[in-house]
Amino acid sequence: MSDKKDTSKKEKTFHASHKDKNLISRRNFIGGTIAGIGSIGLIGSSAKTSKEKKSEMPIWSGDLKTTTKQSPRIPMTSKPNGLNLIVIIADTWRADHLGCYGSTRIKTPYLDRLAKESVLFEDANAEGLPTIPCRTVYHTGKSVLPESKWQPLPDDAVTFAEVLQKHGVTTGFIVDTYHHFKPGYNFHRGFDSWQWVRGQETDRFKSGPKEKFDPKKHMPAHLWNERYDNNMRQYMMNTQDRKSEEDYFSAGSCSAAVNWLEQNSSNKPFMLWIDMFDPHEPWDAPQRFQKMYRDEYPYERYLFGYGVRNKHNYGDNQDIRPDDLPVIKDLYAAEVTFSDYCIGRLLKKVEELGLKDDTIIVFSTDHGTHLGEQEYVQKSPPLLNACVTHIPLTIKHPDKNFAGKRVDALVGALDFMPTFLPLLGINDYKNMDGQNMWKLVTGQVPSIHDNVYTVFQKFGAIHNLDWHYFQYIRGNEAGEGPCLYNLKTDKKQTKNVIKEFPKVAKDLRSKLQNHLGIKIPSLKI
Repeated sequence: MSDKKDTSKKEKTFHASHKDKNLISRRNFIGGTIAGIGSIGLIGSSAKTSKEKKSEMPIWSGDLKTTTKQSPRIPMTSKPNGLNLIVIIADTWRADHLGCYGSTRIKTPYLDRLAKESVLFEDANAEGLPTIPCRTVYHTGKSVLPESKWQPLPDDAVTFAEVLQKHGVTTGFIVDTYHHFKPGYNFHRGFDSWQWVRGQETDRFKSGPKEKFDPKKHMPAHLWNERYDNNMRQYMMNTQDRKSEEDYFSAGSCSAAVNWLEQNSSNKPFMLWIDMFDPHEPWDAPQRFQKMYRDEYPYERYLFGYGVRNKHNYGDNQDIRPDDLPVIKDLYAAEVTFSDYCIGRLLKKVEELGLKDDTIIVFSTDHGTHLGEQEYVQKSPPLLNACVTHIPLTIKHPDKNFAGKRVDALVGALDFMPTFLPLLGINDYKNMDGQNMWKLVTGQVPSIHDNVYTVFQKFGAIHNLDWHYFQYIRGNEAGEGPCLYNLKTDKKQTKNVIKEFPKVAKDLRSKLQNHLGIKIPSLKI
């Protein structure tokens, strides 16, 4: 309150010392600016003196408001309990590509070791897909359904970092997922420091020399198309100065996180949020990791990324052939293993700095990806199954009594922020749509959800412990739905049993429609 009173006195004194005609308010600032731009051509011919011009310079009277909505108040009644938090989000990571989730082929030794020291959530699910809707959920604790729009962070949203910052927690943001920093997206809001590791995918990091690079030299001719060419040419320009593994993006992000911890480990409590774009496409891991899965590849640097046409993009007129799939799967596996290696180096630094005894460590992703299931490659809305909706989630708590615990109850992306805040001792902020997952860990409650919901573009899904159902919720593109999986007999979600259980499908469809609050296309069995 004292700060507001002091500011008010200063403003009154300031305004009284200037003429009203020179004062620009929030309301007329834009109009005055536009008028000024329109009269630029007349300024040079003006006969007014420099003293007169100086007296007409506008006086700024406050920040320009971009919205009339008021953000919810952040209460200040809780005090942090002294624990730190490190959140690691690695984009496009299939849960079944981790040893701790049952993979016997994919090498992820560092995250598997972390999982043994953590609580592992066996049935965690995405809510809004893809990249940006998911981050909006993580950073606000608010649902993005029914539309799951790709858009900037809302001006009136309260972020996880803002709540922590208000409570005196030092906050850091290390990101190579470039979408966060597109103009106006503002996902860095509330962080005391942020660092953008540039160059992932089609980030407009470098603009030349375009003629130096030819994507056709890095892929089969039947996979080439103009969109792929443009995307990969940008990526190749971005990576033209790469000389060693240290120059790869996931390595750069983890190194930046190490530096941040070294500089801020004494600023306790702290929260460091690391958002890595890998193992998202392009799947372009260092050769020694690629050779863990295949001795020889068709190209010295085989680049597979966005722009290659699959069944979803162009109907049956797709580029990808069945004999491409083994190589594509190995490229993705190598990217996963390299990402695990980089995260392992970060986890080692956490130990070296003596942070394990007072730091919570979270690992998760935004969604998975398809790798040839029903001819789909890359995340595809028309096949909204576990390949993309099931996400890995492990939470390591300093209390070793929780180590190795596995939770099979339903949880979702909405539950991240409502769980992380209480774990840090902050219980006063309630403006969130999810639930506290940790109550499942401590045995306070047997479940927090009967169903969880996911929306990806024009498709929606409802998921519980027994069934997974999805269908198109807008338009007339049915994709592979309506589709029903019996999770009691088919955990990998491979067989559509909607004709065998039509009543179950109709019930789930009704719940999906009620939750989304929109009329969805009629069920056709």
